[in-house]
Amino acid sequence: MLKPVLQKNDQKAKTLIIIVSVIVFAAVTVLGKYNLAGQVDFPFDVHIFASINALINATVTLLLIAGLIVVRNGNFETHKKIMLFTIGLSVLFLLSYICHHLFAGETSYGGTGSLRTLYFLILFTHIPLAGLVLPFILWAAYRALTGEYEKHKKLVRIVWPVWLYVAITGVIVYWMIEPYYT
Repeated sequence: MLKPVLQKNDQKAKTLIIIVSVIVFAAVTVLGKYNLAGQVDFPFDVHIFASINALINATVTLLLIAGLIVVRNGNFETHKKIMLFTIGLSVLFLLSYICHHLFAGETSYGGTGSLRTLYFLILFTHIPLAGLVLPFILWAAYRALTGEYEKHKKLVRIVWPVWLYVAITGVIVYWMIEPYYT
C-alpha cells in the first residue's frame, strides 16, 4: 500500500471540493452564455479546441482503463500517477471546453432521423453526468490521497464507470457534431 499524501481533514476537504465544484459549474454556465465568436481574430480555426477536447477525452478513456488494470494488478504507485495525470488532463479539458464555447459559439446538430435522436440521447446523458461527477472524482481522489483505500474503492465503484461514460460519450458527441462546425 501507498503512504498517505494528505492529512485527513474531511471538513476542509468537503468545503474545498464544494467550492471547486461550484466554481467550475458556475464558470461553465456563466461563460457558456458569452459568445466571443468573431470578436477575437485567431490565426487558427477555433474548432481546434473541440478537437483537443475529443483527444483529451479519448486519452482520459484510455487512462481510466489503464488505471483500473494497474490497480487490479496491485501496482498502486503507477495507479496513483495515472489517476493524478488523468485529473490534470481533465483540468486542461475544462479550459479547452470553455475556450471552444467562448470563441466558436454554439453549433447546431444537423443530423436527422435516428442519428439525431441518438445524438440528443447521448448529449442529454453526457452533460448532466459530466457536471455531477466532478465532486465525486475529487472526493475519491481525496480518499485515496489520505490513505482511506476502502472508502476510495467503495466510491470509485460508482464514480469510475460514470467518468468513463462521460469520457467516451464526449468523443462520440464530438464525432457526431464535428461535420456541422462552420
